[in-house]
Amino acid sequence: MKIPLLDLAAQHNPIEKEIRTAIDRVLKSQYFILGPEVKGLENRIADYCGAQYAVGASSGTDALIMALMALEIGPGDEVITTPYTFFATASAIARVGARPVFVDIDPKTYNINPALISQAKTAQTKAIIPVHLYGQCADIEPILRWAKSEKIFVIEDAAQAIGAEYKDGQKAGSMGDLGCFSFFPSKNLGAMGDGGMVCANDKGLYEKLLAMRVHGSKTKYFHQWLGGNFRLDALQAAIVNVKLDSLNSWTKARQNNAAQYEALLKQTNLIAEGKVQLPLPVFPDRVFGHIYNQFVLRVENRDALRGFLTKAEIGTEIYYPLPLHLQECFKFLGYNQGDFPESEKAAQETLALPIYPGLSIQMQEYVVSKISKFYQ
Repeated sequence: MKIPLLDLAAQHNPIEKEIRTAIDRVLKSQYFILGPEVKGLENRIADYCGAQYAVGASSGTDALIMALMALEIGPGDEVITTPYTFFATASAIARVGARPVFVDIDPKTYNINPALISQAKTAQTKAIIPVHLYGQCADIEPILRWAKSEKIFVIEDAAQAIGAEYKDGQKAGSMGDLGCFSFFPSKNLGAMGDGGMVCANDKGLYEKLLAMRVHGSKTKYFHQWLGGNFRLDALQAAIVNVKLDSLNSWTKARQNNAAQYEALLKQTNLIAEGKVQLPLPVFPDRVFGHIYNQFVLRVENRDALRGFLTKAEIGTEIYYPLPLHLQECFKFLGYNQGDFPESEKAAQETLALPIYPGLSIQMQEYVVSKISKFYQ
């Protein structure tokens, strides 16, 4: 049996007619950048996420850059974030001229540890970017409380967590000053190319974001700020708009798959023996407490297990094999091996399994049987 890490065909085939209709509508309109398709998606995303406003962007990375620019973060400023996340989180900080300052993660959730953030603050700290990793909200309440007391901005990196709910039902991306999303094709809500979104609750920030994505211009050819070309394609907006109708059902399918993995793994001795550790949903009482953009296990002898599963034609992925503080391009920050032990340990021990909607029970049984066989 061959099982890919992700099968987008299983997602796209049932809605192919609706997607083609949306594409044809854009082609006939000849309105390819921004316009009514983008505005329609912005309104729906804002409503879905529980935010007042949303601004389409050219990618999740550009959404982060737009957010930083709108908050006027740049040279001389510091932004606190996690070293255990996708590269774009920290690179966006560096690209606006600010300095990334890292804080270690909670070993159970892989999200930034709120208890450690105050130690990272300096007089130059202007913002914090908590990441809602793998589809689960970071513990953001203490972060928001601390940020407010210190007059520090909060930008949520919700690229992997659209629809995920915090403990009181607030949704990822709606709780901080700004919330950033990605529509990269592999995301729970993915485009057929790049795309992103920034959510806001402040009208002034919203209007500034609109300007930032068109070179800092509110009126064409007149520029109040140095922005960028961060516009969302109408074609991608139309496709995402179609797929948004199915997002909740896809999320429930991912949650069902996660529950099935848990049941199957508990039938083995792997968890009891400490060879496999399941993902920990922190908010199990919420309908979408964990949306499983990835299903990440902590496992013994990770690299060998991955090699074994690859030979069995089971797709897996390592998110992320080298924490950001050890990346070559961030040597100038002065961090060393051992500075963030939980992030480094997670990088060495975690492995993502297929979790996409359309994954059958038989496929999951095959995956777990191979994992069990490896440890025999």
